[in-house]
Amino acid sequence: MSPVPIDAANHGTSAAASASTIFEIADDDFSRLLEKPAKPLNIERKRSFDEKSFSELSMTMSPRPLLYRNPENSSRVFEPIDSIYSSGGRSGFGTPRSENGFEPHPILSEAWDALRRSMVYFRGHPVGTIAAMDQSGGELNYDQVFVRDFVPSALAFLMNGEPEIVKNFLLKTLCLQSWEKKVDLFKLGEGVMPASFKVQHDQVRNSDTLVPDFGETAIGRVAPVDSGFWWIILLRAYTKSTGDSSLADNPDCQRGIRLILSLCLSKGFDTFPTLLCADGCCMIDRRMGIYGYPIEIQALFFMALRCALQLLKQDCEFQEKVVERLHALSFHMRSYYWLDMKQLNSIYRYKTEEYSHTAVNKFNVMPDSLPDWVFDFMPKRGGYFIGNVSPARMDFRWFCLGNCVAILSSLATPEQSSAIMDLIEARWDELVGEMPLKISYPALENHDWKSVTGYDPKNTRWSYHNGGTWPVLLWLLTAACIKSGRPQIARRAIDLAESRLLKDSWPEYYDGKLGRYVGKQSRKFQTWSIAGYLVAKMLLEDPSHSGMISLEEDKLMRPGCKRSASWTF
Repeated sequence: MSPVPIDAANHGTSAAASASTIFEIADDDFSRLLEKPAKPLNIERKRSFDEKSFSELSMTMSPRPLLYRNPENSSRVFEPIDSIYSSGGRSGFGTPRSENGFEPHPILSEAWDALRRSMVYFRGHPVGTIAAMDQSGGELNYDQVFVRDFVPSALAFLMNGEPEIVKNFLLKTLCLQSWEKKVDLFKLGEGVMPASFKVQHDQVRNSDTLVPDFGETAIGRVAPVDSGFWWIILLRAYTKSTGDSSLADNPDCQRGIRLILSLCLSKGFDTFPTLLCADGCCMIDRRMGIYGYPIEIQALFFMALRCALQLLKQDCEFQEKVVERLHALSFHMRSYYWLDMKQLNSIYRYKTEEYSHTAVNKFNVMPDSLPDWVFDFMPKRGGYFIGNVSPARMDFRWFCLGNCVAILSSLATPEQSSAIMDLIEARWDELVGEMPLKISYPALENHDWKSVTGYDPKNTRWSYHNGGTWPVLLWLLTAACIKSGRPQIARRAIDLAESRLLKDSWPEYYDGKLGRYVGKQSRKFQTWSIAGYLVAKMLLEDPSHSGMISLEEDKLMRPGCKRSASWTF
């Protein structure tokens, strides 16, 4: 089913919206909305949800002061940690030489030029960046603005003091959310965000039209579960960077957040707090055996819930639902997805066919299903969140994005975050190699490749999503390293990337066990490869930027219960 062209100035389905909503603002008046002055910052700073424990909210729904003390002088009270985060000051990377005297790497100016060339305009206003500027292999959908792809571009612009394009993007995708979404005769949920959109220009009428894709034209016809989560995370990043809460406070943005979360918080037959998903519903958008409860979606879900808790206006009933799910999700993920040497040995010794509440092997996983490679891969020090957990099935593969987001959202405890960093260092050749970073490890080969991918010629071993190397993941690694106090790991990875990226024309991905070869179907001048590098560099120059996409741990969140009556830590 081909997408229905959408003229944002005339969309009949929003008639029920209030006359004062942003949905009914004609695109002729789009500039007026953008020129609306930002809500001034209150110098007498009020405490945001970011400084609240959602455990407090679940108990009282009224915040208490959360202050941090200097351990050397406990009588001295400091500002909350969030107060040190950047408020959107312009980075020095917008010019050949940084304002602070730092001499940037020579490819930085090339990267910024390439990023700006990728910008897409709707009726004269920038609304995003296209996926890739390399049209050598046919356009396919690389000329569209993807929600997940735009995130690193948006962060780069925010860190460089250019929030306009981010605000426009958030508004346009919010408008698209309100449209009817159908695949054949089946209607998708109201809160689904588009995977991407395209701007079509009519030269005869001299008008622009938005054409969204909600999965009805995607390979496999899978709706993007991650788009809504990335939208919420980016809205919070915009608010943190600019200090302007007027966009998030807008009634339509509040409604958009609720619609996204309502899709996830509705109760059904699930016995787990994790989200059940189809294969290909996220960055891994082809058949790769991630159906079920993939780590990438669960980590993004957790982070989106925490961001939403900060952005939502006082709505005790809805906030209580979010808090309840956060508690259940964090316990489930930390208990059943976490794998280190001790837990691996426990699974190896599992008994099967256990019944009752005292069961240790709750999912009835067969110890013989443990793959041989995981015993050699697991270092003495280190650990990670495995790819998937469902009845009688554990996917022990490493997935980079899910583990990095787990660190940034504080789904991972400080101890677990440190263990993930230990694993990356101990298995550098496998996870980083000659170019960062492996999207997954190890690759599916032979019979596994045939049965899991369905003979997919794009996902052959050590290529694309099957153990391929994706430079865009550099920004997530860098942010996670900074949050974990291990910036030297990120610096080492960035040095590797700088030696190749410009020379290889900013490829989408690399192939091979070490990431040595430009991917066989990789597009050149891939925008998120460019933006991911820029964000990583700016994060290292000014770590306070990480406040946009990093959440501090809520120490009161940890439940005091055990996994089962027979479980011991």
